[in-house]
Amino acid sequence: MNPHYPPLRHISSCFVKPELDCLPQESKQPLHLSPLDLPMLSAHYIQKGLLFHKPPDAYHHPHTFMPNLLHRLKASFSTALLHFYPLSGRLATTINDHPPSISVYVDCVNSPGAKFIHAALDTTISDVLSPVDVPSVVHSFFDHDRAVNYDGQTMPLLSIQVTELLDGVFIGCSFNHVIGDGTSYWNFFNMWSEIFQAPSNQISRPPVLKRWFPDGYGPIINLPFTHTDQFISRFEAPQLRERMFHFSAESIAKLKAKAKTECGSKGISSFQSLSALVWRSITRARRIAEDQPTICMMAANGRARLEPPFSENYFGNVVRAVKAEAKAGELLEKELGWAALKLHDAVVNITDKNLRDSLDQWLQSPYTFQLGRFFSPNSIMMGSSPRFNVYGNEFGMGKAVALRSGYANKFDGKVSSFPGNEGGGSIDLEICLLPQNMAMLESDLEFMNVVSSSPFQPCES
Repeated sequence: MNPHYPPLRHISSCFVKPELDCLPQESKQPLHLSPLDLPMLSAHYIQKGLLFHKPPDAYHHPHTFMPNLLHRLKASFSTALLHFYPLSGRLATTINDHPPSISVYVDCVNSPGAKFIHAALDTTISDVLSPVDVPSVVHSFFDHDRAVNYDGQTMPLLSIQVTELLDGVFIGCSFNHVIGDGTSYWNFFNMWSEIFQAPSNQISRPPVLKRWFPDGYGPIINLPFTHTDQFISRFEAPQLRERMFHFSAESIAKLKAKAKTECGSKGISSFQSLSALVWRSITRARRIAEDQPTICMMAANGRARLEPPFSENYFGNVVRAVKAEAKAGELLEKELGWAALKLHDAVVNITDKNLRDSLDQWLQSPYTFQLGRFFSPNSIMMGSSPRFNVYGNEFGMGKAVALRSGYANKFDGKVSSFPGNEGGGSIDLEICLLPQNMAMLESDLEFMNVVSSSPFQPCES
């Protein structure tokens, strides 16, 4: 932790469960995990959170503001868990002898519930947002630091930490990635916010909790493992710099127009254009030899690509990593539009057949995503999505000032994308790089000329 920040104070913690009388009958049965979920067992929890300004009421009534806020947050959280009841459970493992294997499922009954933590830090919003790099103290705003999803057998599958700052409140959420992907995460967060604003047992987007299995499989998937060493590894990231870069809607529109003109394709999206810029710029910053292969991976939501398509409210993992490859020399010699078209073609190739073929391969030879082994040093990974409803979440304090994330799932070349605070098509990128690579990126003219200034972080050139 940064020595310039005071220590975080843990004030209280408790477990929150939905009202048992209101739960459906199926909540008493094991929730078996799909082949789309099980590869995530060795990855970290999803850790994302929102930072809010304290409203005037916090200063007018300093002794009652936080108790009242915490009470409302817990009450709405409990109601949200009625709809998302697997999040109040724990993982459980069955060991099979013939043949030797294990099966992992969610036990929604034998669990104390989801966790709710109240903490405080004597610092300001500006102290958190104004440094060029995201300060490491932000990692302390989240529970489950460095936990992998398989730890959900002894740890809550969902943990909320409410951290009070001198002039703000951070609501951080650690969410077990085996239970769901980013779409599932933000659906839960959005519905919790909806209940907070208008308390009701009815929500506008109830999750589809029934797990999907390919024909001929499920509901129990046996994994051919006999020891955790065969499918779990503890990844420790090297010392990284984490920085948020802001791109205005106007800046992205110009970049997209440039990419389209250069490659002659009208199908290039804004995000593909931005990802192409990042791929080229980080490759240049790493000073990779011309003959070395580079990879750009993008996390893509498969819900609409399967036939029949899944509901966007399907609660689980339906994310697919697509990739484009190019030699470093070719990537940098060609124009931006060439790289954007490669990414576009990779996305177009995510079809129902492609997804099912990939799933069949996994079922024949199951494995888990392990950070230290899955990503090559010359690759980048574009995670999260600028389409998520991040800034529509309100908890009685108005619109959030900023989004920040925890330690989880970060490595050299991890890039996470979020909508910009002002909306309108603006995008924020959280880029994690080794210090020497970040320094080179910050002096990359092609990249920095597209970066826009933000209220807390002046643009550097």
